[in-house]
Amino acid sequence: MDVLMLGGTRFLGIHLTDALRARGHRVTHFTRGTLGDRRTDLARLGTKTWDAVIDTCGYAPRDVEISARYFSRRTGRYVFVSTISVYEPGAPSPDEDSPVLALPADRRGAFDIEWYGAQKAACERIVVSTYREHALVLRPGLIAGPHDPTDRFTYWPVRFERGATILAPESADFRTQFVDARDIADFVVHAIEADRGGTYNVTSPPREISLGDLFATCRDVARVPSAVRYAPPAFLAENAVEPWSDLPLWVPDSLGMPGLLHVDVRRALVAGLRYRPLRETVRDTLAWHKTKTPTRAMRAGLSEDRERNLLAMLG
Repeated sequence: MDVLMLGGTRFLGIHLTDALRARGHRVTHFTRGTLGDRRTDLARLGTKTWDAVIDTCGYAPRDVEISARYFSRRTGRYVFVSTISVYEPGAPSPDEDSPVLALPADRRGAFDIEWYGAQKAACERIVVSTYREHALVLRPGLIAGPHDPTDRFTYWPVRFERGATILAPESADFRTQFVDARDIADFVVHAIEADRGGTYNVTSPPREISLGDLFATCRDVARVPSAVRYAPPAFLAENAVEPWSDLPLWVPDSLGMPGLLHVDVRRALVAGLRYRPLRETVRDTLAWHKTKTPTRAMRAGLSEDRERNLLAMLG
C-alpha cells in the first residue's frame, strides 16, 4: 500500500512509519519540514492517490477540514489520531459512544490548548462526516515508549534508575492507564490492512495496571536499590504537586475526572489491539532515554531538589 502521513516525524509517527515499512508498505510524510503545510501546500501532491492517509497532527478543526476535504477523492481510508480527552467529565468508564465535549463556533480556528479535547472532538466529527465508513478514529490514552517528547511515562523508569527514596502518589494500588506507541502503530497497520473503520479507544485495559505494578517493573529493569514513599492526595494538593505533570500517570478522584484512567477498550480488543509486556516498554524507554546526547532536562516529573524537599516535609 501507499500511505501518506500528515506529520509523523515524532513519537507515534516514527513507530507508525516503522510498522508500515516492516509490513512492506510505502510511506510518504507531508510535514512543514518536507512537502509543506496542509493549509496551503496540499496541491504539491498533484493527482496522486493513496491507499490510506494517516493524520497524526490534526488539532484545529479548521486545518483538519482542509485536509479531510482535499483527500476525500484521493484515498480509501482516512486515519485520525484523536485522544481520550474528548470525553465529557464524569463518566466512570467511557466507551466510544459516551458523550464528547462540545466546541463553541468561535473556537474552530487556531489550536488552543485550553480547548484541546473539544477541538479534537470537532476534528473527529469532520473526519467521520466526510469519510463515514472509511474513517478510522483512534482515541489513545497517555502514550508511552521510546521517542516520547513529553516524558510523562519516561519519568518513572528514569527516576527508578537514580534509586534512593522515590515520592509517589496515593498508594501502590492506584490504577492507571497508558499504551505503548508501538502497540498503537501495530493496531493501525492491522486495521488499514483489514480495511477497518470506526472509532476506537486505544489504551491499556481499565483497572489492570497499578502504580505498584509499574514501579516493580521499573525497579526490576533499573536494578538499582530504591524505596517508594506514597503521599496522600491532600498532602500533594497542599504543596501544589500537579497531577499528570509533576507525578505522571496519576489523576486524583478529587478532580472530578474518574473516567480519564478507566477508559473502556473492549471494542479495540475485539478489533485486534494487542499489548507487549510492560517490562519491554519500560526497558526500551529507558534505553532510548540513555541515547539522547546531551541528556536534556525532563519535561515531566519532579526535579531532584523539589522531590527531596517534599520527602522531608512528608517526614
